[in-house]
Amino acid sequence: MPDAEPVREQEQRRLDQEKKNERYVWWYLAYFLFGIHIVAFVMIYAVMHAK
Repeated sequence: MPDAEPVREQEQRRLDQEKKNERYVWWYLAYFLFGIHIVAFVMIYAVMHAK
C-alpha cells in the first residue's frame, strides 16, 4: 500500500495538533480561573473597606 504512509503521517499531524489545542484550552482555563479569583478578592476588599 503506497498511500498508507501519508495517511499515517496525516493522522499523526492531526493528533499533534489536537494535543496542542488541548494544551491551549487548559492554559486559557487556568488564566480564566486565576482572573476570576483576582476579581473576587478585589471585590471582597472593596466591600470590606467600604464606608
